[in-house]
Amino acid sequence: MVFQKEIYLKPYPRGFHIISQQIFDVLPDFTGIVNVFTTHTSASLAINENADPSVREDLETHFNIMVPEDKNHYQHTQEGPDDMTSHIKSTIIGSSVSFPLKNGNPLLGIWQGIYLCEHRNNSPSRKIIVTVYGEK
Repeated sequence: MVFQKEIYLKPYPRGFHIISQQIFDVLPDFTGIVNVFTTHTSASLAINENADPSVREDLETHFNIMVPEDKNHYQHTQEGPDDMTSHIKSTIIGSSVSFPLKNGNPLLGIWQGIYLCEHRNNSPSRKIIVTVYGEK
């Protein structure tokens, strides 16, 4: 069986945000694989540390050093200095994550959470598609 649900997230500030509960709230009572996908090119998804917020701060700091906005070699800057850098960060991190599901319960590690990685300074609402491949 296949289950699919669209979720619309409120606008988040730039940074790495745990959105696990919003995903878990729509999961069916299936056993299988969950795929979570963002339909945007300036945000990404990741699975990482869910307990210590300094991890999310360090990730934001690292990506801002690795892909700085204050360089003049970017051509795609119509929407501001975070335009092309957001696309680069999204390409590096990725637009989807997957994890196992058993009887409707996500089988993530105890310290794992699902992140929305917001790369824009003024982000819009984000659309997330949750697809579950499995059986009841």
